[in-house]
Amino acid sequence: MRLVFMGTPDFAVETLKALSHAGHTVACAYSQPPRPAGRGMAERPSPVHAFAASQGIEVRTPVSLKSPEEQARFAAVNADAAVVVAYGLLLPKAILDAPRMGCFNVHASLLPRWRGAAPVQRAIMAGDAETGVTIMRMEEGLDTGPMCRVGRIAITPATTAQSLHDELAVLGAGLMVDVLGQQEIACVPQPAAGVTYARKIDKAEARIDFTRSAQEVRNHIHGLSPFPGAWCEVNGARLKVLLCEVAEGSGAPGTFVSDDLTAACGSGAIRLLKLQREGKGAMDAGEFLRGFPVPRGTVAR
Repeated sequence: MRLVFMGTPDFAVETLKALSHAGHTVACAYSQPPRPAGRGMAERPSPVHAFAASQGIEVRTPVSLKSPEEQARFAAVNADAAVVVAYGLLLPKAILDAPRMGCFNVHASLLPRWRGAAPVQRAIMAGDAETGVTIMRMEEGLDTGPMCRVGRIAITPATTAQSLHDELAVLGAGLMVDVLGQQEIACVPQPAAGVTYARKIDKAEARIDFTRSAQEVRNHIHGLSPFPGAWCEVNGARLKVLLCEVAEGSGAPGTFVSDDLTAACGSGAIRLLKLQREGKGAMDAGEFLRGFPVPRGTVAR
């Protein structure tokens, strides 16, 4: 097929790679404009932009798709289909209608659960037992389009947002290639029941609340790992917690009940396994404790 690809972050790169390897022609790639990044705040292209350019694919970075001129430019590509993966802009009806077969989206949830911006994080934070990827034919509503293919992945006690992100990126890429390989793409409407929305992660919700159960604290920590990172204060230092496990122990919530970074929760306890101090790299618990002792009885706030 002759395709337009529309995506921005690392998650989308896997699908772009897979489409190229499957023999499709990616006529051009749309991505968010370069943003200032790094210490020098120099403009940096998105991961999709950088990869597409390295493959000789034309890259377009409009700030909006609402103008008639931009819509005409898109339609002039004469694409069979557009593939959209975490692009970051809403697509007007003129864009959705331009490709011969329509626009298809890789969405990182089992729709209609977790429509919206942060489905990977919200699934873990909510304690879901599984999630997955839905390939959807796009329409004007927010993630409301009919489903063409679904793939499932279990969420385990060790699953973090990063590990789930990586698994779902690969799964979604394979499913999109499968869908576009069909002679006729059959899609079914989303169920009316079970709709939830994955609102964007707010840094204000990243502070750890040890009054919650150990399982809820673990899900919170893992759902925000590595970014923005759940955190607490210990002896005046802000500690980002990247990995943990439910452990034995009880006591006042937030109190470390052993010398191995096990903190009591509202019920049960949590053992912190990987941490990061401000200005430092991430460390396993043993290495962290050698430079920052946290004796029994210390309270995390």
